[in-house]
Amino acid sequence: MSLIKSISGIRGTIGGIPGEGLSPLDLVKFTAAYATFIRKNTTRTSNTIVVGRDARLSGKMVSDVVIGTLTGMGFDVVNIGLASTPTTELAVTWENACGGIILTASHNPKQWNALKLLNERGEFLNDAEGKEVLRIAAADEYTFAEVDDLGHEYTNTTCNRRHIDSVLALDLVDVDAIRKANFTVAVDAVNSVGGIVIPQLLKALGVKNVIELNCEATGKFAHTPEPIPENLTQIAHLMREGCADVGFVVDPDVDRLAIVMENGEMFVEEYTLVAVADYVLSQTPGSTVSNLSSSRALRDVTERHGCQYNASAVGEVNVTTLMKATGAVIGGEGNGGVIYPASHYGRDALVGVALFLTLLAKKGKKVSELKKEYPAYAIAKNKIELTPEINVDHILAAVKEKFAGEKITDIDGVKIDFPDCWVHLRKSNTEPIIRIYSEAATMEQADELAAKIKAVIADLAK
Repeated sequence: MSLIKSISGIRGTIGGIPGEGLSPLDLVKFTAAYATFIRKNTTRTSNTIVVGRDARLSGKMVSDVVIGTLTGMGFDVVNIGLASTPTTELAVTWENACGGIILTASHNPKQWNALKLLNERGEFLNDAEGKEVLRIAAADEYTFAEVDDLGHEYTNTTCNRRHIDSVLALDLVDVDAIRKANFTVAVDAVNSVGGIVIPQLLKALGVKNVIELNCEATGKFAHTPEPIPENLTQIAHLMREGCADVGFVVDPDVDRLAIVMENGEMFVEEYTLVAVADYVLSQTPGSTVSNLSSSRALRDVTERHGCQYNASAVGEVNVTTLMKATGAVIGGEGNGGVIYPASHYGRDALVGVALFLTLLAKKGKKVSELKKEYPAYAIAKNKIELTPEINVDHILAAVKEKFAGEKITDIDGVKIDFPDCWVHLRKSNTEPIIRIYSEAATMEQADELAAKIKAVIADLAK
């Protein structure tokens, strides 16, 4: 069993002994701690917290426990049911709520679930706030409400439609151009909430021909849910048959967007943000932000538009913090996460779909032709499983010292920038692994760089 407490929320496998997995007792403890934190820090007077969830098998159980705990803490709960992460974020502001909890383990397999914690702006808690919630939980510093002060649960089933309407209303989303392009679009939603909202969005955008793969929100994931090439063989095969202009793949909570080209090849998730940013910058010049593990292609495209690029530590809250500080018009993460402030400060696959289709319609090109317009990089994503014997801090410090002659960034792990490539090592916030991302002109060169770093780490681990 696993239980990971981090800036990304409380994430764990369902069942097992309390404290070793995400058991009902753990759900109560961390939810009560979050409610205590919100009570102390919110500026709202609504006494309301929004709860939304993805379709994974444990979702109903987790939702029942979380909602019961929040009402037991004296909060009213707006239960929006099956809803994406960005929908839940937006619902916090629509409901003028004190905060929100998204029940999703994102790309993790079916045995995982998580509490993603939002502030009153519908944005993730920052590092200090998250640590305070964990401190409250560890100290059991929460008090449940007396019987006359218990909260109530309310149901709101309109949020998915409202989210779609908000996307359609964005100035840079051209519904008429998309409709006239007469696209055929394939969608793989891994049998989670994307299967509900993405086809609805496409039809609202004027896409008449939608091919749905794994769009039943049963939580029975049809493949490993992370939207990376090795997991997307089904839609790739479909696209190779020439039956669609573009394929979209989302993760279980719909905050990541991967694109498949008309020939069945991957657009590559790193380039989702690159393409969308290219379109946004062509219409509204401004700065951009992505994290240290994201492709240099965003930097290159941003500079091509005469604008400024900045890199943040990994983690959505770190990206959005730097976006606000620099006034960025577009940003996100290389995992297919698009953050567009004109909508809200959160990764949103619905926004990504609408902006990408607008770009594709205006360009009048095939997706594979569009891809050729962007700088050609290949990024390799490797990992090393952690064991209790591995001292991650020691290893990262030793790697930093070994490559001291290169450009080093250490705001999040260690990133080594060579003239024509880079490698980034960091401990994952969501899994017991060290992530090793490397980028070069070709995948062979990126893999060689990763292998070199892995060998260094293996030697140090001895």
